[in-house]
Amino acid sequence: MSRYADPSTLGATDTDTDAGTETERQLSLSFEAFHTTHARKWLKYAYLHTGGRDAAVEVTCGAFRRLAAVWPHALRQASVEAFAWALLKECVVEWLYDHRQPTALTETAAFAVVTKALLREFQAQFALLESQLGLYAAIARLPERQCDVIVLRHVIGYGDAQIAALLGVDEATVRSHASRGRRRLAAALGMDQGDTRGKRP
Repeated sequence: MSRYADPSTLGATDTDTDAGTETERQLSLSFEAFHTTHARKWLKYAYLHTGGRDAAVEVTCGAFRRLAAVWPHALRQASVEAFAWALLKECVVEWLYDHRQPTALTETAAFAVVTKALLREFQAQFALLESQLGLYAAIARLPERQCDVIVLRHVIGYGDAQIAALLGVDEATVRSHASRGRRRLAAALGMDQGDTRGKRP
């Protein structure tokens, strides 16, 4: 993001240079803070979709490079988290397209975390299932926002407030997506939806 070695800045006064350097430092610090907060979770999300660690690193690093290049613009958005999340998803989609590969969401080992969390909520019903493959497929067929909320909650480890910021919605909407997603899963797997009442939305 640095522009201070550019020849066009050589005529600046010391005051201008000092002010510019401070602004650059603040931009750098804010980006590093964002990177530290989200890097591991972004890597996990990329791994879920690409199915490989090297690919996940490639996608995640590429997404952060893009974000760094437009960081001042990102900071002017209504939600930095939502802007950055959309950029990450765009990078994931581009990688899958370039490699002619469908998402590996339901094939990665980390996806088992989703099933464990949902198994706890539907323990009696899932105990009757001979296989978890039906659950994998049902989650993959959820509408995008419902799938995102379930994955972000149960796999990536974001809280509802963080998910709301990432998706650019309020927490009530996150809880609504989660509740609707669970009802869709219950219906798809032939479960009694009444048994899900009283659970965390």
